[in-house]
Amino acid sequence: MGGKTNQEFRMQMQGYGLTTAEIHYHMPDHPSLLQLYVWQEYDLAPEFPELRSFLDYWTETLEGPLHSVRVAHHRLIQPAEWKAVDGIITLH
Repeated sequence: MGGKTNQEFRMQMQGYGLTTAEIHYHMPDHPSLLQLYVWQEYDLAPEFPELRSFLDYWTETLEGPLHSVRVAHHRLIQPAEWKAVDGIITLH
């Protein structure tokens, strides 16, 4: 497994899930028009610290005021789906 894959797996084990946000914002040059930006990252529900950080960055740095944000979140590994097992497995 590569470095990024290991990191993503560890994050999932810590409760992170795949979060997708549809960010609608007003175009800077044409404020009456809305544009869509899709953001996707591993994040912790329901606080969503990664998404909040990104939205803070957006409002502080980028032009184009936010109109709305729609969020979907899915934990890829549930507590009942994974259990550590102590023992030795022999493969022939």
